[in-house]
Order: sequence, then structure tokens, then C-alpha cells
Amino acid sequence: MSPPLRPTRRGALRLGAYGSALGAVGLTAGCGSAADAGDARALRIAQKSEPAGLDPHLESGLDGMNVLINIFDTLTMRDADNELAPRLATSWEAVDEHRWRFHLREDVVFHNGEAFDAKSVKFSIERLIDPATASTIVELRSVDHVEILDDHTVDIVMAEPDPVIPEKVSLFGGVMLPPGYLDEVGPDEFATRPVGTGPFRFVSWRKAQLLRLEANDEHWNGRPAFDELHFTAMPNAASALAGIQSDVVDMVSALDPEAALQLEGYKDVALAKYPGIRMYFVVLDTEHEILRDVRVRQALNHAVDVPLLIEAVLNDSGREAATIVPQEAFGYVPDIPPPARDQDLARRLLAEAGHPDGIELRFTSSNKDRLLCEALAGMLGDVGVTLDLELLEPGTFSERLESDDPSSLGSMYLTGSTGWTLDGGATLQSYIRSDRRRSRIRSTSADALMDTIEQTVDPDTRLAALQEMQQWLHDEAPFLFLYQADLDFATNGQITWEPNVNGTLAMETAR
Repeated sequence: MSPPLRPTRRGALRLGAYGSALGAVGLTAGCGSAADAGDARALRIAQKSEPAGLDPHLESGLDGMNVLINIFDTLTMRDADNELAPRLATSWEAVDEHRWRFHLREDVVFHNGEAFDAKSVKFSIERLIDPATASTIVELRSVDHVEILDDHTVDIVMAEPDPVIPEKVSLFGGVMLPPGYLDEVGPDEFATRPVGTGPFRFVSWRKAQLLRLEANDEHWNGRPAFDELHFTAMPNAASALAGIQSDVVDMVSALDPEAALQLEGYKDVALAKYPGIRMYFVVLDTEHEILRDVRVRQALNHAVDVPLLIEAVLNDSGREAATIVPQEAFGYVPDIPPPARDQDLARRLLAEAGHPDGIELRFTSSNKDRLLCEALAGMLGDVGVTLDLELLEPGTFSERLESDDPSSLGSMYLTGSTGWTLDGGATLQSYIRSDRRRSRIRSTSADALMDTIEQTVDPDTRLAALQEMQQWLHDEAPFLFLYQADLDFATNGQITWEPNVNGTLAMETAR
């Protein structure tokens, strides 16, 4: 059953934040009467930033993909029930551990009239994995090449087994490009005048002002309801509120909880909340002289009252997490409880570990999460843990995340990870195995479990490994487990839309 709509104030509705029917109800129950641009019915969306460019192989940010997913189609997709569904591929199967076969939709054309076929798939995937492309999209790193069997059948051939290829081609890894057009105009011009097979065509882009798309009348899945789709970057809540109230935009996407709180109570602004899949946690350096003791790591988890954090800092916009695997992901174990919130137990564990007078740790984060970090510091301070907070500009923090110098992030750092493939391995892949850049774990047993999770095609074997891994995380506490963030949207109350669980703005279903 769909979560109920609950009134939060006069003139606004909020979606029930929990329940399994993710995205089963629209943002608002409006009539879809967004503003007209002349005779064109345009849906105008504000988000925090604009794309870096329009080449989907060079754009790994979610705000960029929100635009590109409307211009380009992928091989597979997630439907409103979060199930993996056909898109440009009608079906697929594992031939063996090193070969995935995809059967392609026929009679699909790119916006320039070029036919979509097996050559398009081979070109797109091999361009993505080619080191010369310099793509930051890593999901297809196990792919060796693509073989064409006929015009509408391809095999994705693996250098190493990968059980999640069908999921990985549902978004960043599965965007299909026109080889003929790209060869004709070159990559630089393609990045300014992109051509896909998607429900909207690119029209124009005035950077820092407006990116404009128009409906694709010939789309294989039918014409979208809106004639045009407009994207504008509005990085702060005040601009977003003014945009809705002055009829400049119709929808503001993915608001921070603080920003959503600012918008509550304003006339003509309707808020909607639905569960998201982004996990927030603190990575602990398990080789650190203090944090190598599992009792200390457990003490940190017992000291932090996550439900209170969610209520006080996040405006009730999240769900407490027991590990770092989202509840909607394949392999999630619902029977593993979050750590007990018990400061007395935390103090006892610290004393048993030889720290009766407390400890001091260096903590690094982006300054956009200042309120959360200060709340964490306060709760940990109550049990004798002093945090030396280093709050960095987002760009500087991102550089340190990608650095090969682990010490630049201190003994613990706050991070968020979105496992958009909806596979339990997605959020684990960068933080567990000892050879991964962001990992602070050195465990041969954890490495072996990750090998099974990442390389075994059999779902039952993978499921058992994912369950064992989550129990290991619960016992060893290599992270400070926090929460799974909800997504907040604001609209003018005139749009009906079924949001995708992965949080992308695929707007062909908007009315």
C-alpha cells in the first residue's frame, strides 16, 4: 500500500517518509499545469548545480545526470516499484561468468535520425571504458569489450566476473550515444550539442542561467506530457523559495533538510518527502593507534543518539542505519539492529580499552555538514571523546577523498554514498576491501567476502556473503553508522510525478 499523504500545514502535503512503495505516489496531487512558454507547456526545475558538461561519459555528478537522463536512454532502468526493468534492452541474461547478453529494442532512433543498434552499444560502452576518454565513471571497470552477435543482440564480455552489470547499465554506465554523430562532430562539440534517444531533445544552454530541452515527438516510449523541460541552478533555499513564489520555477529538487525547513509554511509551496538511498556514515581508521581497538569503535557507535540527530538536525529527514547497506538494496539484512544508544556503555567500553579519561581524535568533513558534525562532537564529548574538527570547503574535501594520502582525512571522516544500482555491494565497494582508496580496513576475511560479493554471479551465494558482511560490520564497527537520508522536494502544487528511488529527475512521466 502506498504511504499516506499527511498535511503538514495549510496548502502543503508531505509524503509519508517510510514504507516499501517507494515512489508510488506523486510529489503532489496537482493537475500538472506548469507555466506556459508561449504555446509550449514547460516544466521548470531548480537544482543545486548545473552539469559540468553534457557528455554523459564525463559527467558523474547527480545534478548533471538529472539533465542527461532526459536526453539519453539507458539499457535498463528502475521502475516505480524499484524493480530492474527494460529500457533500450528488452531482456538480458548471463551466458556464463564472463559474458552478459543483451537483446535490444528495435526501431529506436537518435534525435538526429541515426539508428540505435548493436553498434551503438559497442561504441558507447567501449568508449566509456577506454582510458583515453578519462571517464570518472567506474562501474564498468570489469568490462573488457562488447561483441556484436547481430543488429539487436550484444554480449558484454567481462575481464572479471561482475554479477551486477544489468544494474550498472541502468544509469551512468548504460547511457547510449550515437557513434555516427560523435564521429562527425567530435567530442568537444558533442559535449555542447548532445544527441541521444531520450524523451527530450537538447535545445540550448545559457550557463549559470537556463538549460532548455524540448519533447521528443518520436520517442519509442511515447511523447512526454510537457513540451519543454527547463533546468536552472539555484544553490540556496532562499533563491528556490523566491523562484517558486515568483513563478520562475515549478519544482525544486533534493533539498537539504535545513533548506526544506526554511520552505515550510510559505504560501504556494508544497513539500514532499520520500525515502532515499544515500547512506551517511563516519569512516574510522582501524589502523589508528586508538581506533584499532574494536571496543573504542563500538563505544563511538553507542555514544551517538542517531534518532535524536535525525529529529534535531535533519528535520526528521532520514532513517537510522544499522550498517552502510540501504534498506532497499539487494542483500540488506533487516534483522541486524542498530547499535544501542547507551552512553554509560560507551564510557565503560572506553575504560576497558584503557581510556578512562577519554580520547582525542581528528575528524574531517565538508563544511556543508557543519551542523551534523557539531552535533556528533557534542554527543561524543559527553562520553569523553574530544573531536578535533576540520571542516573543509566541499571542493577541498573532495580532493582529499580522492587523494592517495589517507592521513589527509584524519583518523575519521564523514561521508555519504549513494548505491544507485540498488545492490548491497554498491556502498560497500569503495570502503571495505583493503586495496580501495577510501578504505581504512585491513582484513583478509572482509577482502574475501568482498571478492565473493563483487565477482560471483550466483545470487544465492552473493546473498549469503552480503549477509555475512553486514554481520561482520555490526560486530567489528569499522564505521560510525548514522542514517539513510530521505529526499525532500518543493513544488508549486501543480505537478504530478512519480520519483525514482535513485533520486534522478527522469521527467518523462511528469504530468
